[in-house]
Formats: sequence, C-alpha cells, structure tokens
Amino acid sequence: MGAVHWTPARMEQLELAARQGRRVILRRRGTEYVVVARRVFHEGQRDALIGLLPMTGEELRFNLEELDEFHVLP
Repeated sequence: MGAVHWTPARMEQLELAARQGRRVILRRRGTEYVVVARRVFHEGQRDALIGLLPMTGEELRFNLEELDEFHVLP
C-alpha cells in the first residue's frame, strides 16, 4: 500500500501537473520514475495517473494507491 496521504490539495497538485504537462517524480515499490504527467483519471474504485517516459515515449499507468511518494518538478 502506498504512503502518499491523498488530500484534495495533493490531488489538485497532480491534476494540475497533468493539465500543464509537467514532469513528476514518482516512487513506487522502491523504483523511481520521472515522467511527463499526461492525465489523472478514475476507473472503478481506483484513481490513476498516465505518465509518459520522455526517453522512450512509452506511457505508463500508475495506480495512485500504489505510490510511495511523488513530487512535481518546477
């Protein structure tokens, strides 16, 4: 289970990053990812982030409850 405490302010921060196409550092299960946030969406009981890996162009899905932490880069 992820360690991020999902407050409305934290969700807004992630949603704004997706709207602006900003880079986000995500940590999940001990692995760190730097992705360009594409969109945040709700599916069933879960919220998720789609992030683009800049070096490969691959899109990855991150279920928010699995994230240990995240930071939006300036």
